Amino acid sequence: MRLKILQAGDPVLREPARPLDTQEIVSDTLKRLIQDMRETMYDAPGVGLAAPQVGLAIQLAVIEDRDELLRNLPTDELAAKERRSVPFQVLINPKIVRSGQKHIEFHEGCLSLAGFQAVVPRAREVAVEYLDEEGRPRSLEASGWYARIVQHEIDHLNGILYIDRMHSRSFTSLDNWNRFWKPQSAAR
Repeated sequence: MRLKILQAGDPVLREPARPLDTQEIVSDTLKRLIQDMRETMYDAPGVGLAAPQVGLAIQLAVIEDRDELLRNLPTDELAAKERRSVPFQVLINPKIVRSGQKHIEFHEGCLSLAGFQAVVPRAREVAVEYLDEEGRPRSLEASGWYARIVQHEIDHLNGILYIDRMHSRSFTSLDNWNRFWKPQSAAR
């Protein structure tokens, strides 16, 4: 079932989400929510979706950067952004445990700020500990665009939007991004 994606200004997007306990994680309700969030992310289309974006202040995010989203991107852009496909993942109660010193800047968008983009500095590499959909402890190390996605979704779980981290003078409508900035996006 496609869920409604909330837009900036909705208070739940600014609340720190609460951690999920073991009973909640293994519940059929959460399994259904994960599936609904995945379908909603695909339909949007997006590469990540956090529970607060669908109105639930809980520590849950889904991510996936599918091959079909990368297929029509120029190879120089993929290389500059270190962007490659990422399989579907469920992150429950995630915590960034290490963040690289090097930061990179690219235009970034958000399903909860539909129609806009801005340049956002993010750590090039992060290490994250989380629970999977079965409640098992997991960890991941991400770099490049994958690290950007992970940081973006974890920010949502802490009530942070990319506009809190952006270079404010870079904020633009998607139409103007396509018109003026997209040709330069790989060079950032």
